[in-house]
Amino acid sequence: MSEAQYQALWVTKTDAGIFEQVIADRPLAALPEGDLLVRVQYSSLNYKDMISATGRPGVTRNYPHQPGIDAAGIVQESTDAGFQPGDPVIVSGYDLGMNTAGGLGQYIRVPAGWAVAMPTGLTAREAMIYGTAGFTAALCIEKLLQMGAQPGAGDVAVTGATGGVGTFAIALLAKLGFSVAAVTGKLESASHLHNLGAHQIVDRSLLLDQKRPLEKSRFAHGVDSLGGDYLANLLKLIDYGGSVAACGLASSFDLHTTVLPFILRNVNLLGVDSVEQPLVRKVANWQKLGSVWKLEHLDDMAEEIALEQVPDCLDRMARGQVVGRYLVNLEG
Repeated sequence: MSEAQYQALWVTKTDAGIFEQVIADRPLAALPEGDLLVRVQYSSLNYKDMISATGRPGVTRNYPHQPGIDAAGIVQESTDAGFQPGDPVIVSGYDLGMNTAGGLGQYIRVPAGWAVAMPTGLTAREAMIYGTAGFTAALCIEKLLQMGAQPGAGDVAVTGATGGVGTFAIALLAKLGFSVAAVTGKLESASHLHNLGAHQIVDRSLLLDQKRPLEKSRFAHGVDSLGGDYLANLLKLIDYGGSVAACGLASSFDLHTTVLPFILRNVNLLGVDSVEQPLVRKVANWQKLGSVWKLEHLDDMAEEIALEQVPDCLDRMARGQVVGRYLVNLEG
């Protein structure tokens, strides 16, 4: 009897140090040990997937590798009493797709503690339209609300507005009644950003043109996925008592700033992590995205692609040519 196989994005490193991506047949038995074997229905493409698939440092240590930091699908086998074969689940964060075979393959095997039961109100497809990006955006907004952010207090700046986190931060903030300033270097995407709910479009060069340690305030709060000078300068523009939720480093992991926004304007810098988030918080936020925070027209917020298209789309991501989200259909 032939060994059971499945298809996956397979990233290899040549002797010359070049990283190559192919769609390969993989033996099911090669998956790591874990409580749950999950048949993946949908995944999505995220910034971390691009880093992993191109061999950039910081995500994946060992190659060859199957990337994909999120997945939604059906439990096929379970050794954990909390899940039964046939259960629909979401798996995201922890080590998935980093150094453990990830969601850009038709199967994954993971610890039960990485899985969330699919919330009422969400399908596997909808869950991965949100994906890690939408989930992270929800965590950012939750933190802003915990710090007292309220609609009507002023614009909330969203950097990296055409990216995954930015896309969902704009849409979710608009749904909750906030006025959103989309900060972007892709001004040709203004119509798209307005359709998401952005009140105004701000050229991101504004955030590179702030020379003084503190500038005239312009935004009530912010959601930042870029880091570096963009985050440092955004802090200078936040109103008294405002907050910035920082969740990414697409520009840089460095942060060169002063204490002035914090001690003169009472500004709060809020760190947001979606990888090691306690499972109880993951469950609560996924439930929220399937109910009170569920976006209308969710189907229009991602471009669906097949596994075979992933290498080309990851290349576009690496070149900064992507607006919005890619949803990967693993069912063929």
